[in-house]
Amino acid sequence: MIRLEVKNLNKSFKVHTRGGIEVKGFENINLEVRQGEFLSLYGPSGAGKSSILKTLFRTYTTSSGEIIFHKDNGKTIDISIASESEILNLRKSEIGYVSQFLQILPRVSAVDVVSEQLVFKGESEDVSRVKAKELLDYLSIREELFDLSPLTFSGGEQQRVNIAKGIIAPKSLLLLDEPTASLDKTNTMKVVEKLKVLKEKGVSMVGIFHDLEAMEVISDKIYKLERVG
Repeated sequence: MIRLEVKNLNKSFKVHTRGGIEVKGFENINLEVRQGEFLSLYGPSGAGKSSILKTLFRTYTTSSGEIIFHKDNGKTIDISIASESEILNLRKSEIGYVSQFLQILPRVSAVDVVSEQLVFKGESEDVSRVKAKELLDYLSIREELFDLSPLTFSGGEQQRVNIAKGIIAPKSLLLLDEPTASLDKTNTMKVVEKLKVLKEKGVSMVGIFHDLEAMEVISDKIYKLERVG
């Protein structure tokens, strides 16, 4: 089953500080992701990898092209022209985004940050907390940190909490923007193993990895990009 089709996707940015000049972000992107596949975006800095992910999530609008998402109910929606309410519903139920930065409210504990993702999907609070602790432990977050705010953690610890938050209750399509950028090799490969499990469960993913070994281990497809212009 096809999950995502991207057809002739282009994006230009208007630079207002330079008199409204248009700068190309990326052009002529064509890709397809099937259910349970991981597609990696690969290319030099400035090739538009993160911009493509943000366009797929509709943080950025498109200049032209189509982003056809195949929903669980069999219907399709073009993300590039969908209404804001449709996009919000997609993000709530079917499309997730994991960046390398943790954005949470202050004073919320690490366990609560992760477990509330399961609670949103209908899991009981007690079961959700147990599963959150297991995942945090697997990602090398020390038990004494579980009930503290991740905003007090190191950069690498925050990133691992962010990954746990993003993958504990996965949606149909998961977009990953360098989720392991601050992690050492051991923890990077731990994350890769968890992503393999998600693939087996049918989760489709589009991601960016700075670690080439991790990218090669997890990827079913690698989409190579060049700098535009």
